[in-house]
Amino acid sequence: MEKPDMELIKDGKRLDGRRPDELREIKIEVGVLKRATGSAYVEWGKNKVLAAVYGPRELHPKFLRNPTKAVLRCIYNLAPFSVEDRKRPGPDRRSVEISKVSAEALSSVVMLERYPNAGIDVYIEILQADAGTRCVGLTAASVALADAGIPMKDIVAACAAGKISGEIVLDLMKEEDNYGESDLPIAVMSRKKDVVLLQMDGKLTREEFKKAYELAVNGATQVYEIQKAALLKSVNDVKIEG
Repeated sequence: MEKPDMELIKDGKRLDGRRPDELREIKIEVGVLKRATGSAYVEWGKNKVLAAVYGPRELHPKFLRNPTKAVLRCIYNLAPFSVEDRKRPGPDRRSVEISKVSAEALSSVVMLERYPNAGIDVYIEILQADAGTRCVGLTAASVALADAGIPMKDIVAACAAGKISGEIVLDLMKEEDNYGESDLPIAVMSRKKDVVLLQMDGKLTREEFKKAYELAVNGATQVYEIQKAALLKSVNDVKIEG
């Protein structure tokens, strides 16, 4: 089924006034849930996402335990009120898939071998959705893990690029995601740029893919700087209060 035509770029500007290579506004707050081991709240464009980490702690049921390393479990949930057409509560195929790929991406950076037989639970709650929620969720979860003091090789930063009206752009919003031609979400280890998540919806030529990939990685680098600033602010605030 083909998507209906919609003019998404006019006079070099997108519907929300952004340039093709410009991110939506991002705000990150650290340590918003006092009863979680670590937490973060992210506003990214119109997306509003809360992430919480519990653990490392004793893993139940026992048969899931790994004597060589911790097991990281991730639950991504789209709240019923997060979208215009109320979503049916509970997991669906999409949330199960995003939970799985998010857990795999985060497991590649967390030093799980330090916590044998333990479990680390990561909860990603989408309070308001406006495209790119898996990238926002991973970004929030990575900050929450850092807030929890869990050793990691690096922070995971995520961003997407895609093709709209025949042009490659950064960080698609809802209308662009709905009416665009493709979407390429990427998550990377921030410093080395090692990719821990790469998915694609739609079609791109080899050259378009290369451009979208480079644009998304550059976007993730910008996201990392915002993550780092939020974490440093959190640490400094604790020192001031102490």
